[in-house]
Amino acid sequence: MSTAQSAHLSDTFKLGDVTIHRLGYGAMRLTSKGIWGPPSDHGEAIRVLRRAVALGVDFIDTADSYGPYVNEELIAEALHPYENGLVIATKAGLVRTGPGLDHQWPPVGRPEYLCWRETRFRRDCEANRPSGPWASVP
Repeated sequence: MSTAQSAHLSDTFKLGDVTIHRLGYGAMRLTSKGIWGPPSDHGEAIRVLRRAVALGVDFIDTADSYGPYVNEELIAEALHPYENGLVIATKAGLVRTGPGLDHQWPPVGRPEYLCWRETRFRRDCEANRPSGPWASVP
């Protein structure tokens, strides 16, 4: 017997003009050890993402530095086509020097980098979704 609770039991709040539930999913640990490279169990990572949405999660937080880029690819693979109301927020501005949290994550706040990253994220999102809100938080 499952004791799973729906994320819809949590309160909601506004993120810009979109209303989301307070219980979201932080996807940082989907990647392999050290937040680097693909997960050791690809199928399980896909199942976790699908289960989160099935339980009512409508906000997923990720970053291009998780993997790097692995998380965003997993999210697209697991959840495309995206449900209406699903918000995926990504962060940019940190680059990776290697696996593990002990490696530095140097900030890159140059406008040209952030604009390039935003353009790439939006292009990838548009290629993988017919409609629905996306939030990009640089």
